[in-house]
Amino acid sequence: MPIGKLFTLIGIALALIGLVLTYLPGLFAWFGKLPGDIRIEDGKKFIFIPITSMIVISLLLTLLANLFFRK
Repeated sequence: MPIGKLFTLIGIALALIGLVLTYLPGLFAWFGKLPGDIRIEDGKKFIFIPITSMIVISLLLTLLANLFFRK
């Protein structure tokens, strides 16, 4: 796939993600609140380690990459 078409597809995908996040924010309200995501709050300090959420993203991206870039 030529690099120009790849950048065009990536741009369209990012625009669609942006529209979904702008107009349907409740659709991803669960993200970052999964079991296994670590939240530490102490006074003014706040630490968030999204372990489970990053595993979910990794699995989805792996699935998409295998579907689109399989030869």
